[in-house]
Amino acid sequence: MNDQQLLRYSRHILLPEIGIEGQEKIRAAHALMIGAGGLGSPVALYLASAGVGTLTICDGDSVDLTNLQRQIVHREESIGNAKAESARNTLTSINPEVQVHAVRERVAGAQLDALVAAADVVLDCSDNFTTRHAINTACVAHRKPLVSGAAIRFDGQIAVFDLRDAQSPCYQCLFPAGGDDDSDMRCAVMGVFAPLVGIVGSTQAAEALKLITGSGASLAGRLLLLDALSMEWRSMRLKRDPACAVCAQR
Repeated sequence: MNDQQLLRYSRHILLPEIGIEGQEKIRAAHALMIGAGGLGSPVALYLASAGVGTLTICDGDSVDLTNLQRQIVHREESIGNAKAESARNTLTSINPEVQVHAVRERVAGAQLDALVAAADVVLDCSDNFTTRHAINTACVAHRKPLVSGAAIRFDGQIAVFDLRDAQSPCYQCLFPAGGDDDSDMRCAVMGVFAPLVGIVGSTQAAEALKLITGSGASLAGRLLLLDALSMEWRSMRLKRDPACAVCAQR
């Protein structure tokens, strides 16, 4: 790192759990983000400001006025523009050292598989059950750590599925495909408390940086649940399902 970089990242470098070695790991890392909305906004802002070397941001939607209540990576002048490119513009203005790749489409199939394979850590900031399962399947196949978040109304959840560990549960273990699940309920119908996505997304960013640097203990094997109305957190232990249709054969 040059003097300017040492100054920019000095507050991380001062932390013995990160230091210069950890910051170099952050600068060398490639994070894949699926979704540049409410959750993706704080994730993108914190990963870019922290100096993650490469960010790939995938989102097929465009910015509209209703997004601005909570999707803080976007600006009013970006209304009508692709969210992935709007996010890239904001991040470049914050930290021009970060390489931001904007994918202006809803990724799936072979494209999603290739993107996951190229990443060091994957952050699921999507808003639908189908996409979450597709991301999980690709992460299991390529043994990539997955940081998952969800938020609706006043309820949030965060989990880490560290699929580098053969004993780690996967998303399918927690939420089997085809089961009863209300995670497809959209903000447009149900509403969402603006700071909630900030809390959940910031926690996702923290977990991703910890996975990259190897600092502390991740949320692997746990599910955090937040009731923002009472501001109460609950932590649940997760176990791998030995009969899981996705990860049982690892």
